[in-house]
Amino acid sequence: MTPSPVEALSLEGITKRFGALTANDAVSFSLREGEVVALLGENGAGKTTLMNILFGQYAADSGTVRVFGKTLPSGNSRAALDAGVGMVHQHFTLADNLTVQENITLGAEPLFRLRADRAGARQRILDLSEKYHLSVAPDARVGALTVGERQRVEILKALYRDVRILILDEPTAVLTPQEAEDLFTTLRLAIADGLSIIFISHKLHEVMAIADRVVVLRHGKVTGGVNTKETDKAALAALMMGTQTETPKVANASPGAPLLTLTNVTTRNKGSAPGLKDVTLSLKAGQIIGLAGVSGNGQAAIADVVGGTLAPTTGTLDIGGRKQGNWSPRIAVQNGIARIPEDRHKTGTISDFDLTENAILERYTDAEFSKSGWLNWRAARNFASEIIQKYDVRCPGPDTPIRLLSGGNMQKLILGRTLEANPNVILANQPVRGLDIGAVNYVHSQLLAARDRGAAVLLISEDLDEIMTLSDVVHVIYDGQLSPAFTRGQKSPAELGLWMAGQGYESEVRDAS
Repeated sequence: MTPSPVEALSLEGITKRFGALTANDAVSFSLREGEVVALLGENGAGKTTLMNILFGQYAADSGTVRVFGKTLPSGNSRAALDAGVGMVHQHFTLADNLTVQENITLGAEPLFRLRADRAGARQRILDLSEKYHLSVAPDARVGALTVGERQRVEILKALYRDVRILILDEPTAVLTPQEAEDLFTTLRLAIADGLSIIFISHKLHEVMAIADRVVVLRHGKVTGGVNTKETDKAALAALMMGTQTETPKVANASPGAPLLTLTNVTTRNKGSAPGLKDVTLSLKAGQIIGLAGVSGNGQAAIADVVGGTLAPTTGTLDIGGRKQGNWSPRIAVQNGIARIPEDRHKTGTISDFDLTENAILERYTDAEFSKSGWLNWRAARNFASEIIQKYDVRCPGPDTPIRLLSGGNMQKLILGRTLEANPNVILANQPVRGLDIGAVNYVHSQLLAARDRGAAVLLISEDLDEIMTLSDVVHVIYDGQLSPAFTRGQKSPAELGLWMAGQGYESEVRDAS
């Protein structure tokens, strides 16, 4: 569909400063009715700040936002919502204990209505579900839904509010390939009805598939734009980074002895998240094991076991052939296991600590940083400064509180902290989530280098492309069960997607019988 000439959104001269840092510097771009514009930029480029200004969560220092010709008051989320601006965040904002219908209508109904029109709301949800192919049961509890179903609820919540401009932040980060294609089908239907979309993603093939135009931010400024029909992925990557990027070459591995082995490991369920079910997994020196799966199928449990924060209910865990009894994070660290945790905010960093303190969080008792119970702050700051320089962490310096960093730059510090420890086993849980293409390539090259020097790497990712590119051996986890091992290239993305949806396990049971 050709976008309408009607201007849906105009941002003019948007500037936002945080102290000495200029996050957005006179940013201007527009969006037409029925158009999809992809917003690209490296980590710290100012994308999130700009979207928060558009959505009314931040007030710009200068500049104006106009929606269908109407100027929005700065820093007013209600005005943005009333003007038809909606946003689907990468991390869903749903209440697990409420039903689908309750989540969709929450905040959308007048506060002073004496009686809610539940029947009318239900019918409208069903009508929207049918029109946009968003199958979901209004009475289902959100906590019992799959990740793909939850995203349908988020889209329905926006459509229920009659949004005219929709911001999508990394919308396919936790979806199977089939679910991602279903999402794109829905978006195309909504675009045909005149919905305008700002699409934020680091997956350039998706940008090429859905966007009409691309706008690139670098260091807070608009540095370019292009129609997707007139470019390709390599050119987009160069436009985003300001230079050509090179994907690391993946050579065949030469695996050695097992460094960490789980044998018939079972763990308890944690709320609605399944525990592990008789999982056997061997992490060998010089090998990357990829663990694919839709979020919430046991990845957290296997990461917690490997990282030492969860002891198996049944089964055994051994390191270098030595069976471990009492299992803890301290024992894991002492045995050369380093982790890149999934949630950089909750378990990866302490928000009020500065970069130096966060850089040595798991190593503060090392002789390099501690002597006779006293911390060597000079050594710690030097270590943090080396990480900042080597991993291109965009920040004022090592004394900066880490909460002031963008998510991508926070992730870079965690990566540096982990890889610079030269561990024997690396638990890389979503290691490039939120990183730009240049940082992704760098992280991948570092994981491959760690493999080649003899480390065992467990790569947990919901990005199937990442798993298939880097992993020497791939397992799929579904409902706490582990698939057989597949060597690189043995399964297509579609075949792995079926395993991620649980269908491979069913066929295996049928074949066995």
